[in-house]
Amino acid sequence: MAVIKQSSVDQVKAAADMVEIVAARTPLRKVGARWTGRCPFHEERTPSFSVEAAEKLFYCHGCHKGGDLISFVRETEGLDFVGAIEWLADRYRIPLEYEETSPQVEAGRKRRERLLALLEQAAIFYGRHLWETPAGEPVRAYLAERGLAEEVCRTFRLGLSPGGTVLAQKARAKGYTQDELVGAGLVNRRGNDYFARRLVFPLADARGRVLGFGARRLLDDDPIPAKYVNSPEGELFRKGAIVYGLDRARPAVTKEDRAVVVEGYTDVLALHQAGLGGTVASMGTALTEPQLKELRRLTRHLYLCFDADAAGEAATLRGMELAVRAGFDVRVVPLPPGVDPAEAADGFEERIGEAVGYLLHRVRLELERAPSRQEAFGRVREVLAGLEDSPERSDAVRYAADRLDLPPDTAAGLAPRTLARTGSVSPKLLDAGERLERRLLAACATSPELAERYLRPLDDRHFDDPLHRRLRAHLVGAGEPDADLIAARAELVVTADVEHLGEDTARELFLRLEERLVRRELADLSGDDLARTVELQGVLAKIHDALEKVETELR
Repeated sequence: MAVIKQSSVDQVKAAADMVEIVAARTPLRKVGARWTGRCPFHEERTPSFSVEAAEKLFYCHGCHKGGDLISFVRETEGLDFVGAIEWLADRYRIPLEYEETSPQVEAGRKRRERLLALLEQAAIFYGRHLWETPAGEPVRAYLAERGLAEEVCRTFRLGLSPGGTVLAQKARAKGYTQDELVGAGLVNRRGNDYFARRLVFPLADARGRVLGFGARRLLDDDPIPAKYVNSPEGELFRKGAIVYGLDRARPAVTKEDRAVVVEGYTDVLALHQAGLGGTVASMGTALTEPQLKELRRLTRHLYLCFDADAAGEAATLRGMELAVRAGFDVRVVPLPPGVDPAEAADGFEERIGEAVGYLLHRVRLELERAPSRQEAFGRVREVLAGLEDSPERSDAVRYAADRLDLPPDTAAGLAPRTLARTGSVSPKLLDAGERLERRLLAACATSPELAERYLRPLDDRHFDDPLHRRLRAHLVGAGEPDADLIAARAELVVTADVEHLGEDTARELFLRLEERLVRRELADLSGDDLARTVELQGVLAKIHDALEKVETELR
């Protein structure tokens, strides 16, 4: 990754107007030397959010979130430090200088910049062809028939490809080469528009930079039979890494602390038009790790809404499982068979209220699909086996037992525990935070080296469970174990083996416990202690960067 020169960072910070940046997210009014308004990070009726214009600091007395200009952009835009600086530089037209790198790296950076600029020009070209030419008239009528107003279509920058070589000719007139047109995925091998005569949807990253396009078939004589085609996988475009609409949905996702995830482009447009601004699409039915990483910057609560058939497809279920394992609270919004979210946009908030947890959704599917009662029992047991006790798990067991009409002793067999719980370990480990502690202890339980590296730097403040505090001390060689510790350590060893916990996991969990401690200190700070708030926000940013590096290495 390119390193921005500190002089450029300082120039960006000096040029950026903190009040202007914040006011784009929430209305502000001046009160003395400060600006106040409703917090953009949580719902509130009485303004508790304040901005120090001169110092370029912010703080909310309601949710205790605070920091400086850069941390505000990082939080609201879902960016890392470099991304936040580049975002501000784009907004205030500040040219950035980068530290000297190899000629190859510098050439790659400049090529990427040119391809991004070319794709942006293509999006503008397609948009004008849709809205400003006679050729776009039937397509505009088609969109209206689908119930999509011009405003939302323009917001999402829909366009129309004229086909032929018109786009390529205009691009070459502006100095772009055939190689760059191919690299951007805009032309085929013969030099013709890749999306000839199709309705075009720009596909952008979280910062709104166009990386490629999706295109819908409009004409019966289209030589490509597929209803939708995307840009070819290439230098910029990776279908599995893009969350469609995230650049538009970020403010609502952050404020509501949830993302509504649907399948397609028009589903996103229809739900945004209906007032659900936190709606995005997964570019298909299956969520991927890169997509979840983008969403995790903004929320841990996902409401998935796919049509009835897609919601049960194996790929979709794998994506749901991936999200659950990544720590998301996943809920499934039910739809009647044959109905997609775009058709159910009116009253959609009520459907969200009827959403069920992933586990209950999965159990329902297995019960509906099983050819026999015995087969259903086995399928449900496989889904539930080994999962820790939780309210959702208990609900799923009760639901399955009721549907299968099982007596109590047989119902208990639906959800066997993988590990034997002993002593005082079981009750406290049910909480997600306690599970975080337990998994780190488990990862270090059989390795003195890992214990020394990841447990010794911690202290009692990092562990809520008293038994976990004692376990940590025991694993770093302090104190003699008693019966409870011996039993608990045995469970940890089994956990490490079953969950395949090793150094990579230990490093991530160590950082997450550090993150939790810093967040708690931030929450306990007085709202007037802005200096300490900014300091801790800086520590938090470094932890987040380290976590991103760990996640990148694990992919």
